[in-house]
This record gives sequence, C-alpha cells and structure tokens, in this order.
Amino acid sequence: MTAKPAAMAARATVYGYPRQGPNRELKKAIEGYWKGRVTAEGLREVAAGLRRANWRQLADAGIHEVPTGDFSYYDHVLDTTVMVGAIPARHRAAAEADPLGGYFAMARGTQEAAPLEMTKWFDTNYHYLVPEVGPDTVFAADSAKQVAEVREALALGHTPRPVLVGPVTYLLLAKPAPGAAAYFEPLALLDRLLPVYAEILNDLRAAGAQWVQLDEPSLVQDRTPAELNAAARAYRHLGGLTDRPKLLVASYFDRLGEALPVLAKAPIDGLALDFTGVAAANLGALAAVGGLPGKRLVAGVVDGRNVWVNDLEKSLSTLGTLLGLADWVDVAASCSLLHVPLDAAAERDIEPQILRWLAFARQKTGEVVTLARGLAQGTGTIAAELAANRADLASRAVSRITRDPAVRARTAAVTAADARRSQPYAERATAQRTHLRLPPLPTTTIGSFPQTDELRAARADLRAGRIDQATYEERIEAEIREVISFQEKAGLDVLVHGEPERSDMVQYFAEQLTGYLATRHGWVQSYGTRYVRPPILAGDVSRPEPMTARWTTYAQSLTDRPVKGMLTGPVTMLAWSFVRDDQPLAETARQVALALRDEVGDLEAVGTSVIQVDEPALRETLPLRAADRPEYLAWATAAFRLTTSGVRPDTQIHTHMCYAEFGDIVRAIDDLDADVISLEAARSHMQVARELAEHGYPREAGPGVYDIHSPRVPGVAETTALLHKGLEAIPAERLWVNPDCGLKTRGWPEVRASLENLVAAAREARSGLPSVT
Repeated sequence: MTAKPAAMAARATVYGYPRQGPNRELKKAIEGYWKGRVTAEGLREVAAGLRRANWRQLADAGIHEVPTGDFSYYDHVLDTTVMVGAIPARHRAAAEADPLGGYFAMARGTQEAAPLEMTKWFDTNYHYLVPEVGPDTVFAADSAKQVAEVREALALGHTPRPVLVGPVTYLLLAKPAPGAAAYFEPLALLDRLLPVYAEILNDLRAAGAQWVQLDEPSLVQDRTPAELNAAARAYRHLGGLTDRPKLLVASYFDRLGEALPVLAKAPIDGLALDFTGVAAANLGALAAVGGLPGKRLVAGVVDGRNVWVNDLEKSLSTLGTLLGLADWVDVAASCSLLHVPLDAAAERDIEPQILRWLAFARQKTGEVVTLARGLAQGTGTIAAELAANRADLASRAVSRITRDPAVRARTAAVTAADARRSQPYAERATAQRTHLRLPPLPTTTIGSFPQTDELRAARADLRAGRIDQATYEERIEAEIREVISFQEKAGLDVLVHGEPERSDMVQYFAEQLTGYLATRHGWVQSYGTRYVRPPILAGDVSRPEPMTARWTTYAQSLTDRPVKGMLTGPVTMLAWSFVRDDQPLAETARQVALALRDEVGDLEAVGTSVIQVDEPALRETLPLRAADRPEYLAWATAAFRLTTSGVRPDTQIHTHMCYAEFGDIVRAIDDLDADVISLEAARSHMQVARELAEHGYPREAGPGVYDIHSPRVPGVAETTALLHKGLEAIPAERLWVNPDCGLKTRGWPEVRASLENLVAAAREARSGLPSVT
C-alpha cells in the first residue's frame, strides 16, 4: 500500500469509551451518593478522575481526537434531554432546586413522580431513558456539561471532539408526553429544536471545539420520506450556520441506506459510517453515491460491539477502497466502545492463547491506531502486527475448543416436529387449569429476589476459599427458605425460589455449559449503575449436567404452592453474550436450545409444573432493517420452541420480556407458543396489553404492574388502576398479575411493600369479577 501524503494522513479516533472505570468506580460513587455516603462534589471528583484517565489512555495509545460529552452519570440520552431543556413537568421543580438530584429523579423516579420510560438502545443491551415531548414542549439550551468537558480536555492538552445525540435521532427516540394527542409525532418539533442545537454548537465552538460529532443512528433504520426530508432540513440548517464547529454526522449498527445520499449532499464536513457486519454494505452504497468529495470520512472498521480481534488485513483492504471515495479517511471502531469491556489484559483466568483472540476497549483502540498507521504510512510499518494477527486468527480457526462433532450431529438431526408442542394451546390451557387450580388473576413474580449484601459476601467468601461449597449451599438454602416464606405470607399464587445462587441470568448458565468463557472483569453497562459481565461464546455448546433442578426441587419441598423453574432462553443467552462470529447465529441458537431442552426435561421430571424460559432479549436482537427481520424471527422463535416443546400438555410454559417496543414483534410473541408471557408495562401505562389485544393474542399474559427499575413503592390504588387498564385489554381468565421484571436490584423493604400491595390489588380486582363471590 502506498503511503498517503502527510497532509492527508489517516488519524485514529473513537466515538466513545467505557464510563465505569477499571473497578466500576463510577457505579460505587453514584450508589454512594444515592445512599448519602458520597457528596455531590465527591461524585463529581470521581467522574472527573475517570474522564481524565480515559482521555490520557486514549491519547497515549495514539488517538488523535478524544470524545467528550459521551461520559454520563446515567445515560447519554438523558443528558441530551437536560441539554435541550426537555425536562418533564413532573420533574421540573426538582431539577431546578437540585440539578443532580433532579437528573437522578428522572432516571429512577421518586415516590411522588414516576421516572422516564426506559427501553433498549437500538439492538444492544444498553438501556436509554426515553424523552417525553409534546406540542407544548419549549426547548432551551443548556450546554454547561458539554462545554465544561471540552474545556477540561483542552486544559489537559487533548484535542476534544464533543459527541452529541443528533436532533433527528433525539426526536425519533422520543415519545409523546402524557396528555399529548394520539396523532402527535415528536419529529414535528424539529424546527423548534434546531435553534437550540445551533446555540449549543456555537457554545462549543466558543469553548474551543473544532469538530462536533452528531450521532444519528436512527437513520440506519427504515425511514419514511418525511423523516428523510426532516434529516435533510436539519443538516441544511445546522450546516448553514456561520462560525460553527465542523460537523461530523455519525451512524452505526447498520447500513445507512436511503439516508446516505441525504447526508452525502448535506452541507456538513464529515460522515462516520459503520463498515462491520451487515453495515459492510455501506461500502458499495458509498461508491454508488459518488463518495464524499471534499468531506472527511471516519471509517468504523473495528467491531465496537463484539470482543474478537479484528482481521487487520481485511480491514486494511476496506480502508484502501475507501481512500478513493473521500478526500480524508480516518479510522475508528464501528460505534462507541461503551458496549465492550474495558481491558482484556485484566483477565487472568482465561488461557493465554484464547486471550489473544479477544479485544476489549483498550485492545480495540490499539487496533484502530495500528490500522491508521498502516493506512497512512504503508503496511510495512505494521508488518509485525499483521503477522501476529494472522497467527491469532489461524489459531482460533483450528482450535478444538470451537467444534464438537457430537453437538453438531445433534443439531443436524433436529426436525420441525421437535419444535412444536404435542397439543394446541386451548387443550393445554384446560389441562393446566385443572392441574394447577389457580385463582382468577393469579399473582407471581418474574423470578429473582433481592441480591443482598450477605449473598454477595457468600459468593466472595466461596471464591476466596473462606468457606467451602457445603457452607455456601447452606446459605443459599437459608435464603430460599426466607423467599418462599415471604411469598406464602404475602399471598402470592405461583412462587419462585428467588435465584440466590445466580449473580446474573446469563452468566450463571454460561458457566455450566461447554463452549462459553466467563470473565472476571468484563463489565459492561446495561443501564445506570447496572453492569453485567457478558460471557463469551467461543465454541460449540452442550450441557454436561443439570443446572437448576436441585434448587427448584428444594424450594418446592418447602411449599404446597407451585414453584416455577427458571431458565434463560436461547436468544437471550446469545444476545447477552459476546457471540462467536465464525458461524451463523441460527446454528449457535440451536445448540443452546438443545442444551436448555435437556434442563427443561429434568425440571419436569422432578415435578416442576410451571417452567419459565425468559427471553427479554428477543426484541432487542431484532434487526434494525425490516428486510432482515423475517429470517431472524424464524430461527429465534424456533429456538425457543425447541427449548420448551418436549414437555407434557399440563406443564405450563412461561416466558418473560422487558423494556422493548413490543408492537414490532407481537406476531413473533404469538409464535413462541408459550402458555403465559409476562411483559414490562408499568412505565408505558399498559401499552403492551393494548398491543396484544389488537393482535388478538390468544394466550395468557402478565403485563407488569410494578416498575422494578425505580425505588418507589407503588400503592394499592396505583397498582389497581394499572390492573384495571390491563383488564380493559385482556380478559380476566387470561390475565396474570406480576412485576415488570426480576427483583434482584431492589432492596427487601421496598420489595415486601410493593408485592404486598400487588397482592392486595389483585384481590380487590378479583372481588369485582362476575365469577367471584
């Protein structure tokens, strides 16, 4: 490859970086602030220290521009809501009295005011706070956070590039505020919002920002002509401003499609595109529109969402093609590195050879810098890195870890009949009602109960060798006894064992299945201060021995009421893991489904009459483009049915989904053929119940009446009101009463009060049913 002229030398950059710190310092500081142990100033000092460390790390690695504005106490979309002054009326007084306290009130709610709705960030496992806007919304610029971080970076000698959620994406992500007319579309406020963005851009320019990145990932989805016209109008307006910083509009997660020519023609200065996975189609599309003459192209060629090392030679080939399509090509990861752990070098328990297959945020930064150097100075300057990369890729391809002939033979033998129940739902429902003898509006929870400090200490003691396995199991049994006793006293109808043995609903199973790798420090933000350690799916999957039957059997021995067996479904096992990229997802899903099918069979064999197989990630993994969805939904629903279809008709199969837009997949929910589905509904005011009714969903459903992502305790009247909304859409004989999600992140006092109120609300609603005397 010929070196580029010095004036055009490629540079390395990233769109964002993990926020939490190497030991989750941000989580600890924020939770300390909530509990009154850390002052607001103390929290700000911790945050500033983490930003400084991130920027220094990036700059030392060779990143030319460091992102600012991507750091957040809770969520970058919530930060945008504050930046544009779209604070809901119910939180305005709190935000004015105490901006930091008001910020967290919007995220978590208070006893007096519900929080903003939360849902998944595109097809990732990150959750954002949904903006609420209405015809009366008045936007007002508040650039203080963004300006302060630019000045902070400049003072430390860095070149900052502020990263903001773009105005079109912000409004497309928003929902109508309570009370807004049904026909109101948030995008109608674009012309009202653009002057606010203009003011913020001017403030950033005055603070010293040369470039500003405006993220528009909504434009990689299918967009209407009106929405594309809005995007064109937005960037004509912002691009036409005088004395503004240079504008880089960024997209990621998929191909830009119909929006590419819109942005290519806009008076902006650069475009950032994803060139990984399905988004590799951006390469041909960019050539078709004539490239980006006179503009900067930031090429996302390193996968920012998975943990496998980059194929450097393949990426260099893509970059070489792009050199002919833009005047200036820089190298980046495909999206913010928020979606991967911080540093693979911290993993001491993974075999060194396997560790060389992995790249977390720090390693991906190194890959970006290496590619930029090779692009600018020629491949000879990175010959050693290319040779090592070839060896690592070859090592993985031939490793015995990745392939198990027995597993592959079993998946090849699967037939369509294996993924169908022996009887239709109507017949199963009759058998299940006779067997379970539940009251109308049966009450249950989703599965987990609070993960107490004592439970965490027990796990830590076991890992450290301070207690033996028998002592640990005694502590787990004691917790199960307490959970079962509480549920019986509270009056719940279908109980759970509380999952005290599980720190995470995916990791727990991954650690007992072949083919998975577990990390010790691979934390990734899910929402707010909730971090998870996604396991790494490296090879073929099987289940050597039972995983859950012991604890479910013990719990059932303590009560005459049915206790649910609790499993995580195959799609969620993939979605909340870092999946292998060397075979189709459908094949991996079949492998996981067969392993879980064995577990379902064991649970039924020990007398478990209700088995819940959670699939909260079914919607989040839905492809962003409609054309890609039928294939995905076909294999995803088939994998669920393969997991659950081997049981008797009188065994009741439940599933659960949370925090997603369900209207897009309501037919797929039907196709799962679960007997009961529980769904998030509290923050969305039972919207999903109405969507199920409109679809004619024929099975039982439990739209949540208790928002567990907020510390507030909903009263009996509030819960009853939500339950009556559910009854307007779903008949009583098919309606369950349950929280939105599991209770592991909540404390016992609020859980006790909330579930007691939930049971009281169900009894009150039952008393009004015609069949109840």
